[in-house]
Amino acid sequence: MVTPGSESGRPHAQDLTVGHPRFGPLRPRLVLATCCISLFIVGMDNTIINVTLPSIQRELGASISQLQWVVDAYLLVLAALLIFSGSLGDRVGRAKIFQVGLVLFAAASLSCGLAPNVGVLIACRALQGVGGSMLNPVALSIIRETFEDPKRRAQAIGVWGGVIGVSMGIGPVLGGFLVHFVTWRAVFFINVPVAIAAIILTYCFVPESRAGRSRRPDPMGQVLVFLTLGSLVFAVIEAPRLGWDSGPIIGGFVLAAAAGIVVVRYELRRTDPLIEMRVFRSPAFSAATSIAVLAFYVLAGYMFLLTLYLQDTRGFDALHAGLFLLPNALAMFICAPLSGRLVGNFGPRPSMLIGGMSLTLSALMLIGLDTRTSDLVILGAGALVGVGSGFVNAAITTTAVSGLPASEAGVAAGIASASRQVGSVLGVAVVGMLASNSTRMVGTDPGVWLTLVAAGAAIIIVTLITTRLGRDHQKIPTPAV
Repeated sequence: MVTPGSESGRPHAQDLTVGHPRFGPLRPRLVLATCCISLFIVGMDNTIINVTLPSIQRELGASISQLQWVVDAYLLVLAALLIFSGSLGDRVGRAKIFQVGLVLFAAASLSCGLAPNVGVLIACRALQGVGGSMLNPVALSIIRETFEDPKRRAQAIGVWGGVIGVSMGIGPVLGGFLVHFVTWRAVFFINVPVAIAAIILTYCFVPESRAGRSRRPDPMGQVLVFLTLGSLVFAVIEAPRLGWDSGPIIGGFVLAAAAGIVVVRYELRRTDPLIEMRVFRSPAFSAATSIAVLAFYVLAGYMFLLTLYLQDTRGFDALHAGLFLLPNALAMFICAPLSGRLVGNFGPRPSMLIGGMSLTLSALMLIGLDTRTSDLVILGAGALVGVGSGFVNAAITTTAVSGLPASEAGVAAGIASASRQVGSVLGVAVVGMLASNSTRMVGTDPGVWLTLVAAGAAIIIVTLITTRLGRDHQKIPTPAV
């Protein structure tokens, strides 16, 4: 029987309240678990690819810049489409878009595993990003609808943050195991059965929901966002190969700057913009997105650089290199839920400060990295990266989505998620570019690690400046009805 206001017999999100006679008190947790399982493979694909790069280079004959594109094609598309996908879920239906994303992600993963050359692999990685973009912000919107109590929502987001953080941390470990005992292609094949299981769980447990007022599509805004990010990443990645003073590179930077200016001016004039500039009037929201970019710049740059250092400079195999990153995954797993509780009780400031200090210290420990660096130093730095990422993630998400009404949840979640991916894209692009320019062995140039130190210090500064403001300034203005 179809309940009033539902589609195809699916309940509305408000039917998920704890103790509902139809579903019982476990239903919200089942929804959270389903979202977390789906997001696990998306987060894992951010980093699992890193330990496969030397194997891909050997088998497919890829250059360093092509390896950067193997990583960044996924991250770039993910970053560019996250906001659009969040608003699409608000308009069309969150559970529906979630399932479509899972189907695309599974198909693209299978194609990546079968790729005959590096060009096809890069294209399939981009398709993976399309599917992944439909999962992250939509899942946050579903969680936002499911847990209406702010404290329980912060705790749920802490669990979500733990899963996404652990997935990124465990990616290199699992990837190393698969590369060593199976093949690098297995890191993509493993996504397929997980995605299929998630599709079934979504149909069974996740209710359909939409925003109260649908936002109109903004294709021009989407094109401008893609131009801004794509041209910037192209210029940074290809500069060492083509030359900083070459026409394509100068043109890439100019196009990125022009498109960025145009997109801001264009979005400010729209009634239903792709990027809701109104939310950036809040110091808290602006700080959360800035910190997301900085934190994930550190995490992605660290992952990319250290895995290459361990395999190319130290000569470890993929499994050994992956095990070096295990403390990172364990620290994320422990700290992200703790951060969710800390945010629920004391607000985001303590978590952001702990995260910023941990990320800064971890990068400082690796400035003197060389072939004789103690394994304990590398393991300790990795654990601190995990602590920093785990504490920052829940604070970012809670700050970004909790201050907005439910009708804006998808857009806010999309902006928060896109900020993470932009940081990851830039981390791989900039760190890879600096490593390519260096005459030192991979990972041993102090200048590369200093950029991560600067990003971690910036997190501390932004947190201290923005959270010094009064409580009233933390509130995001509610849109006029």
